[in-house]
Amino acid sequence: MTLRFGYGTNGFAGHRLDDALGVIADLGYDGVALTLDHPHLDPFAPDLAARIDHVRRRLAAYGLAVVIETGARYVMDPWRKHEPTLVSDVGRERRVDYLHRAIRVAADLGAETVSFWSGTLPEDVGPAQGWHRLTTGVAEVLAEAERRGVRCAFEPEPGMFVDTLDGVLQLRRRLGEPEHLKVTVDVGHCVCNEPAPPQDRIRDVGLLLGNVQIDDMRPGVHEHLEFGDGDVDLPAALGALLDVDYQGLVSVELPRHSHAAPAVAARSLDALRTARAAALAAEVTR
Repeated sequence: MTLRFGYGTNGFAGHRLDDALGVIADLGYDGVALTLDHPHLDPFAPDLAARIDHVRRRLAAYGLAVVIETGARYVMDPWRKHEPTLVSDVGRERRVDYLHRAIRVAADLGAETVSFWSGTLPEDVGPAQGWHRLTTGVAEVLAEAERRGVRCAFEPEPGMFVDTLDGVLQLRRRLGEPEHLKVTVDVGHCVCNEPAPPQDRIRDVGLLLGNVQIDDMRPGVHEHLEFGDGDVDLPAALGALLDVDYQGLVSVELPRHSHAAPAVAARSLDALRTARAAALAAEVTR
């Protein structure tokens, strides 16, 4: 088994999607993490079906696998970042609709998973109501995923209602351990916001791991960094993915680096390949 690497299109915001896919493929990546947003594949566009078909053909031509990401900042509200969410006071049905659209796009593209998160709980809303809103919304999303045969993965996001992997596991328990809901691990988030390093948290999640985002970070600071600029032990993290026999894409998540996307993507792949070789060598000696 080896690891497959992808790159997030949110790190190519200055590129047309066709151009971004071409650069990512030419660099040697195995896939893309495609954020559904207005710069690339807008899930609310009137010509969505035609655009999906075009993207499907381009992915096939480049031999790229795909996962669907749903972290678009202003696709639903031009004033409020990421709003509405699954735990907002108003508009939660719009977030559910967006995620339903993401699932349909994933089914049409043959995507490996759809990743999403909770959102930030309003200040005057307590945890009990937050859990009610979240479980209700996620249940609706999973019903559509099951109808379409699409796997979902839930991401804990620093600062949001569900901000740790333990919170995702609690969500799964509250929903009855649904088969269609796995876990997204952002390796950088583990350094930023988890009680143990990424390699330990990856092993804790184990077979529930459904999607991986990878970047560097520093403890307590939610800033996506290039590899080597933070505290992530990259060979150790990749070694843990090998240990749990993770089969999905490992996608670079650098949404604030679009200004130098091709160069950053090239450096990132070099770092990942070097770390993968070190992880494989360590595995042989164990």
